[in-house]
Amino acid sequence: MDTMSLNMATVRSATSVSDARGSARDFLKGLGPPAIALEAADTVVLVVSELVTNALRHGGGTCTLDLTAHTDSIEVAVHDPSPRAPRMRTPDLNGCTGGFGWPMVNRLARSTAVTRQTAGGKTVSASLAR
Repeated sequence: MDTMSLNMATVRSATSVSDARGSARDFLKGLGPPAIALEAADTVVLVVSELVTNALRHGGGTCTLDLTAHTDSIEVAVHDPSPRAPRMRTPDLNGCTGGFGWPMVNRLARSTAVTRQTAGGKTVSASLAR
């Protein structure tokens, strides 16, 4: 099992999200057998981008990204200081308020989970095919 952890500490920074995507790509490229298919890797990077963006935007401006490679799956886990769970809402088709990310993550992942931490905050995780 391979693991990676990345601490993000910039409020709403496109650079932080870009760094998270780059780190995820590097992690996936470095995996030994079984290798991850290109389409599966793109899906993992998209989910990383969405979960980190949501954590920075709605979770208090800081987060930690953990990636874990299992034999047949990749787990993406994002920890942030907010106790508020993501929620499904109607996407805003005319404005800039979003609403697309969490439903998309739920469609792409095998499973998702939100776990409240006893010390505060939460972890949002997604399990994706390898």
